[in-house]
Amino acid sequence: MFGMKSKKEKLEAKLAKLLEEAYKLSHTNRTKSDQKTFEAEELRKKIDAMD
Repeated sequence: MFGMKSKKEKLEAKLAKLLEEAYKLSHTNRTKSDQKTFEAEELRKKIDAMD
């Protein structure tokens, strides 16, 4: 069972990906960057609620 990620770890990985995408988009498309940032913040709230 090694290598299995918990639900929280999966969400944290998704959060990191969203923030990275938001950063990359911030150089070219501010609207899409803001949307990714919003999605990341909503996901962060879910992760915080798990604790």
